[in-house]
Amino acid sequence: MRIYSPDQDVLQALSGSNIQLILGLPNDNLQSIASDPSTANDWVQNKIVAFSGVAFRYIAVGNEVIPENPNLAQYVLPAMQNIQNAINAAGLQSQIKVSTAVSGNALGQSYPPSAGAFASDSMGSIVQFLASNQAPLLFNVYPYFSYAGNSAQISLDYALFTSDGAVVHDGPFDYQNLFDAMVDAAYAALEKVGGSDVRIVVSESGWPSAGGFAASVHNAKTYNRNLIRHVGQGTPRRPGSGIEANIFAMFNENQKDGEETERNFGLFYPDGQPVYPISFN
Repeated sequence: MRIYSPDQDVLQALSGSNIQLILGLPNDNLQSIASDPSTANDWVQNKIVAFSGVAFRYIAVGNEVIPENPNLAQYVLPAMQNIQNAINAAGLQSQIKVSTAVSGNALGQSYPPSAGAFASDSMGSIVQFLASNQAPLLFNVYPYFSYAGNSAQISLDYALFTSDGAVVHDGPFDYQNLFDAMVDAAYAALEKVGGSDVRIVVSESGWPSAGGFAASVHNAKTYNRNLIRHVGQGTPRRPGSGIEANIFAMFNENQKDGEETERNFGLFYPDGQPVYPISFN
């Protein structure tokens, strides 16, 4: 499970559940955490150590900051370093890994996948931090937005995992779905900056069920069902190595700003009723 801020009620509910958790450190906390190690230590003590019954797995220090928010980007790495030091001081470094979550926009080039490269030079030092701490890169992967923005060149079958055969040929690698191509572009980018051993954890992926182009219950169910079936296989660039992946989102966010599709990514309505049936087996 992933939550985007340390909500006390949620953390108390998760205590003792053994549900592994990605805990977000919100973007508006980055500057204070980066500037003061004691603030980072207090955050770890109050949000993590105080909830010893929660199975924390990763801390996402900021969400989609690089390159979307250049004013905050400078704080991501020092905030990660201060949180890591606080985790070390608490003796939790073998249990909890510190990372940051990036979107596909972190890649300046992604086609073909082998040409994947980061858009920002700052990602190099972040990748070195991840490598030195055996931490993964958290990557938000949305074939939906790629398809919606370029449906003339990208087929719906390729985006929904329903293509009959390979669509993209990239050297020794053949791609039957856009998800694999996006993840492997990020792996290629990692390799170019010394991160060959850094894993990718898909921190968000999903498809809207209403509100816009190609947003339907049928497409959302098809995408998420096939995502669940597929991630255990790995990608052409990393075959046989299952991918940890998180579906965005548990609930439709009826009060969220922005496009109507942004309010309709959930598996459940706000009242808890399912938008469509789905199995995680």
